[in-house]
Amino acid sequence: MTRTVAIVTGAAGDIGRVIARRLAADHDAVLLVDIDAEAVRKVAADLGPADRFVALQVDVTNDASVAAMAKAAAELGVVKTLVNNAGAARAVSLHDTTPDIWRADNALNLEAAFLCFRAVEDMLKASKGSLINIASVNGMAVFGHPAYSAAKAGLLHFTRLVAVEYGKFGIRANAVAPGTVRTQAWEARARANPDVFEEARRWYPLQRVVDPEDVANAVAFLAGPLAAAISGVCLPVDCGLTAGQAELAHTFSQSDHY
Repeated sequence: MTRTVAIVTGAAGDIGRVIARRLAADHDAVLLVDIDAEAVRKVAADLGPADRFVALQVDVTNDASVAAMAKAAAELGVVKTLVNNAGAARAVSLHDTTPDIWRADNALNLEAAFLCFRAVEDMLKASKGSLINIASVNGMAVFGHPAYSAAKAGLLHFTRLVAVEYGKFGIRANAVAPGTVRTQAWEARARANPDVFEEARRWYPLQRVVDPEDVANAVAFLAGPLAAAISGVCLPVDCGLTAGQAELAHTFSQSDHY
């Protein structure tokens, strides 16, 4: 029997690590890819046996590197799930965004998803598999980091493009859009501003920020049989952020119920 494989890009990071662990429950093997070879090897070793958690250094913005990823995945089995999780944000404002930053953020946060999908699309056709793109609330509204945000908006449309064109092969394509996630990147900001999480929390209706487990649970749902009729959607995992803000509702309505 052919083994089922999940690929998780950016797997050395906090969100990627948890997604890989969660998908191992529904796949025979998980291919963890990251540009940081040492970090991704350590994550794979920490997660479990080498035949189930396989680490591979990949530059997802490079065609040849992505082709090597597809070859490694084929040697493990057939790809059932591709999670395009790799991403990063650089300049925080348009004023600070150089042409090089604009291109780099688009290459990593948008073009890489296209490269990875095209590299494994035949295996996804064979398995009637699932593509899940990790987008962001930044792709839905303005929250800073403009180049990253524009790329994530493009990633949401790319998700719909795959859903429509490849649905006839049984491939489902969906996106998850996290809000603020408590990761090392945010912990670094917290060291610079100890109040950053409290300042962020006030804008979230659930009065908390997102945990990597929340993102992983959404990915597992969209990849699994319970989401068999769901394709082309963006699932915000944002503790209610994109639904609206209570403080603004209070200002507009002058109601103390907000």
